Amino acid sequence: MAYATTYPYTGEVLETFPTATDAEVARAIDAAHAAFLAWRETSFAARGAILQKAADLLRKDADAYAKLLTLEMGKLFTEAKAEVELSAKIFEYYVQNAESLLRPEKLTVADPAEGEAVIVCEPLGVLLAIEPWNFPYYQIARIIAPQLSAGNTMLLKHASNVPQSAAAFERLMREAGLPEGAFINLYATRSQVETIINDPRVHGVALTGSEDAGAVVAAQAGKALKKSTMELGGADAFVVLADADMAKTIKWAVFGRHWNGGQVCVSSKRMIIVDAVYDEFLARYREGVAGLRAGDPFAPETTLAPLSSQAAADEIREKIRQAVAHGAKAEQVGPPVPNQGAFVQPTILTDVADDNPARYWEFFGPVSMLFRARDENDAVRIANDSPFGLGGSVFTSDTKHGADVARKISTGMVFVNHPTKVEADLPFGGIRRSGYGRELLGLGLKEFVNHKLIDVVDIDARF
Repeated sequence: MAYATTYPYTGEVLETFPTATDAEVARAIDAAHAAFLAWRETSFAARGAILQKAADLLRKDADAYAKLLTLEMGKLFTEAKAEVELSAKIFEYYVQNAESLLRPEKLTVADPAEGEAVIVCEPLGVLLAIEPWNFPYYQIARIIAPQLSAGNTMLLKHASNVPQSAAAFERLMREAGLPEGAFINLYATRSQVETIINDPRVHGVALTGSEDAGAVVAAQAGKALKKSTMELGGADAFVVLADADMAKTIKWAVFGRHWNGGQVCVSSKRMIIVDAVYDEFLARYREGVAGLRAGDPFAPETTLAPLSSQAAADEIREKIRQAVAHGAKAEQVGPPVPNQGAFVQPTILTDVADDNPARYWEFFGPVSMLFRARDENDAVRIANDSPFGLGGSVFTSDTKHGADVARKISTGMVFVNHPTKVEADLPFGGIRRSGYGRELLGLGLKEFVNHKLIDVVDIDARF
């Protein structure tokens, strides 16, 4: 596993980094555990002051932080700056809310002789975060902000193609005043990940990544009897009902599928349109996608980014080829993408039959699958015909009815008149092969705490 920065727009390897030695991993676990013993005793005010400082520093040097994202995974510079701001907002959410969300909960007991019962939330200890490359800062922020707020300490194993982004976030937290050892970035190998999980001082692992990676790490955590959360793949349904505002729906469809180069687990990958408006949607969607402009991700006029690597681009092309081989129709849309860079021509797949395996794949790039539904009930059926269950959306002029339809879609998140999105103050997570557990808000904050019962009973109550 080579840790290296390779600029996806040119293919140039900008810098390489050695993997961690076993001794470095051992020292990191020692340091994280030692830091935990002190960090768990700090006040919410002290923790919050550090997180607020981190947010302030991100905003102060937003362009510099954003530049690393674009260089390492090809993200549009405008989107990179938005990710920096989102990360700052996540820190601030916990600055403002962590203490109240973790406040002890007094229980109502049936018999006064049971005593005064309260549930308190205590940190577990050292946690391991394994994060992907598509949102290098956001993925870190949404796990360390709540877990540091709860009193845990963190080890990070980030994706091998974003080593500078990972190192930048470690420096950020140190500059913000986080004690040594409370958050450590490791260029770890797969075997070292298992070593970390098996260490008795490590109490949990949070992974965001592919199904394959999730299955391996979840098995390792389970064998070690460690708590885990898994945020895995998705193939979100974008359901269009007959009364949808078509102009606005098309704009959201183009954005929902192609932001971040289409490399988002909650991208609108499966567009399901009722028959009455399918032809109109297809024609207007084709026109909208054709308006995207691929090019230099630092250029403000560019609206379609390269993929994260040439290998990722080759994988998408192969998946398109296989989908067509099984009977789907593929239409390339828009002006030709540049020969330079890890670009894939935006593609619309139609006639993806029930027996086509591509129907159940996740296309991590600018590929849209369109499905014609007979009616609303059929649209819901198609939406739920997926091994994934992350997010989804419903477009309609009747928002009350849209909410009713949303309840029928079996996912962790459904939005009405907006593609699935990420915000600092909204929970994130899915079901089935999209994983388990939640991140952000109080749900994410409490994933790795001990919900301890303390029951104070009068010694004379039963005698």
